[in-house]
Amino acid sequence: MDFRTLEYILAVSKARSFTKAALAMNVAQPSLSQQIGKLERELGVTIFVRRQSGVLLTPEGERFVTQADSLLRQRDDLLREMAERSGGMGSELILGAPAITGGHVLPPLLRRFTDLYPQVRIHLLEETTERLEELTVNGATDLTILALPLHDSRLSTKPLLTERIVIALPTTMPAWGRSYLPDAPPEIDLKEVADAPFILLKRGYGFRETCLTLCAERGFTPKIAFETSSVETAQALVAAGLGVTLIPEMVMRTDDQALHFAQLSTKPTRTLVFAYVKDRFLSMAARLFMALYEEIQEASRVRHS
Repeated sequence: MDFRTLEYILAVSKARSFTKAALAMNVAQPSLSQQIGKLERELGVTIFVRRQSGVLLTPEGERFVTQADSLLRQRDDLLREMAERSGGMGSELILGAPAITGGHVLPPLLRRFTDLYPQVRIHLLEETTERLEELTVNGATDLTILALPLHDSRLSTKPLLTERIVIALPTTMPAWGRSYLPDAPPEIDLKEVADAPFILLKRGYGFRETCLTLCAERGFTPKIAFETSSVETAQALVAAGLGVTLIPEMVMRTDDQALHFAQLSTKPTRTLVFAYVKDRFLSMAARLFMALYEEIQEASRVRHS
């Protein structure tokens, strides 16, 4: 058994096809099939069975894939650690961030980091919260910015920031809200807009679930008028008088005169964290990135104290 055969098996498991796995691994299908067949004979078990719907794992195969995946991750971690021990900091840092926050949190931090460590190439991976958590667990990122709560116990976290959640309203209340909400209220109870059309992020974004939970806590299910993958689009729709939306404070478009932002009476917040996989090697670049953020935050606290 060698690492290459383990990689073949994981590729087939992912693709559910020997042909697709061979293409992904850049190897002839007969060679891939022979290697897997040889290992099955050595182990005395069947890892895959072929069905019309595709290639399926046997119970033994499921167990094998789980352990093979762990072995390959340990190999990769060990190689990265040894490379750092012999040659210093690694050459890349893969950062994951949802679009709703990445564009607001990362730019000043990235600029400072690249000034200090120009040899480190940074790859930015933007996805939905749900997908980012999955990618992080699978080792596709070094660090990922996520909002609590996380759903996978395999992740460790380090606090990033806590911010308020506010409601965005049209500055001049349209006909749909004039009977129950005045123009530009400084603070409202969320249940006051229970009958308003809501604009939410699409499924897969963690902030959508946060919004639904806040509404449920005030005793109603929002009437969703529009769904979008962009918090900027959500605010533009509110400015056009098409509904209301909840947003993190950091992304408020305060320069738009058609938008009014009000505090919520329950003062809800959300907490962002750096997330990474427990018990896996965390690169020097990732550790320095988090340390730099803490340094910047501490300097900011000193300036404002």
